[in-house]
Amino acid sequence: MPQNSKMTGVQTQTQVQVQKLSAQQIMVVKLLELPTVEFEERIHDELIDNPALEEGREVSTDEHEEEQDYEEREGGEDSLHDDQEMNDYLLNDDDEIPAYQLQTHNRSAGEQVREIPFSDSTSFYESVRAQIAEHYFTPQQKQIAEYLIGSLDDDGLLRKPMDGLMDDLFVYEGIEVTEEEMLEVLRVVQEFDPAGIGARSLQECLLIQIRRKKQQARGNQEALALLQDEETIISKYFEEFTHKHKEKIQQRMGLEKDYFERVFKELTRLNPRPGASLGESIDKNFQQIVPDFIVETGDNGDITLSLNDKNVPELHISQEYKALAEQQGKLKTQQSKDTVKYLRDYIDKAQNFIDAIRQRQQTLLTTMRAIIELQRDFFLTGDEAQLHPMILKDVAEHAKLDISTVSRVSNSKYVQTNFGIFRLKHFFSDGYTTEDGTELTTRQILKVIQEAIDHEDKEHPLTDDELTALLGEKGFQLARRTVAKYRQNLNIPVARLRR
Repeated sequence: MPQNSKMTGVQTQTQVQVQKLSAQQIMVVKLLELPTVEFEERIHDELIDNPALEEGREVSTDEHEEEQDYEEREGGEDSLHDDQEMNDYLLNDDDEIPAYQLQTHNRSAGEQVREIPFSDSTSFYESVRAQIAEHYFTPQQKQIAEYLIGSLDDDGLLRKPMDGLMDDLFVYEGIEVTEEEMLEVLRVVQEFDPAGIGARSLQECLLIQIRRKKQQARGNQEALALLQDEETIISKYFEEFTHKHKEKIQQRMGLEKDYFERVFKELTRLNPRPGASLGESIDKNFQQIVPDFIVETGDNGDITLSLNDKNVPELHISQEYKALAEQQGKLKTQQSKDTVKYLRDYIDKAQNFIDAIRQRQQTLLTTMRAIIELQRDFFLTGDEAQLHPMILKDVAEHAKLDISTVSRVSNSKYVQTNFGIFRLKHFFSDGYTTEDGTELTTRQILKVIQEAIDHEDKEHPLTDDELTALLGEKGFQLARRTVAKYRQNLNIPVARLRR
């Protein structure tokens, strides 16, 4: 081969391990994320769709013949009482399908489901979702739009990475889409009201609002020129804008001071949290919040955990379907084989559903037990100052579960305690360690900031620098940027807007 020749291609072999979720795992994931009311509806739908799945306690042939024996044995061997028995059942490949008792705690038969009246705003999700009908979407695009809206945070922003959203959409909805298809739907969602909804960053949120204003100002050249300068600042000088380096921006853009102050003032009127403003604008209504967990603290310090599942029925496989499958199996015709396959498909689907429910209930209890153990001081006293720093990773390690599993459990669940009803998210908070080694939650820092601003001189409100210094005196050595972020989390405007 000549020395100046080049090899144009190299063939290599690489082994890559790719993990794909089975249909059963996908079902468990979907059920896991459902709050109690939606979970009950899902069971109802499955009972309608699958004739091999029946509600109520399974009754054997002997029990049909001996009713009294049934009464004496009620609530007996078929109930699952502990983790080990549940694990043994899940690993059991025997074709014999036992009855399934969903209740995981003792409760009197006459006790009513605990539905707690809770005054709250109209659902932010539903308010945005209602706007889907105002745009043309294919059925799949509508599902994507609903999922994107459901993934918005409390500020109305879409902070999850696009590849993660695509993976979740496949897991939850069984929809496989390209990034371009996702972005196409997202661009339409970003046209929803209020302006800024669906932005993937604060910068994009502000740009969406400016461009919406430009559309409304068509024909007004003066207003358009002002908005164009606003867009230039956010597009090219966003970092300087967030640090309030006004002189640097003014010099680089070559604008007169008075005009620049006007432009900058208009920028401060933009809404960095469009989701929060939407929630504030909706009238209050009366909703029913059904807690997923019930945690009761006794006078002796005992803490009892239970699932609020009184409306969740017992499920079992239809005896009629099993008997018919067995009968057809004894025949050797092609038609009987087809019948058996048809019946077994429904029976297997029913059993998989029962197993998925069992795994959901166990995972919920495991996760909530870990939260209680990590936040035991709060559940004993009800004092929020006793809440310890806790993140998803802490619960996952304590419960020996994956972080994504803990996230799905805590995403939309409520817990009823002796001290009120709380979202599970309420118990999660980043930590901060003071100079003397004391570990505090972010919530405690927010409390100090709130109290300082409540008692400030309204003629001379505290700036972020002054708040930083004040926190430093109390032992919180924080950066000014961090303090500004905490102030924003409390929905407190900057000092000049508090005069």
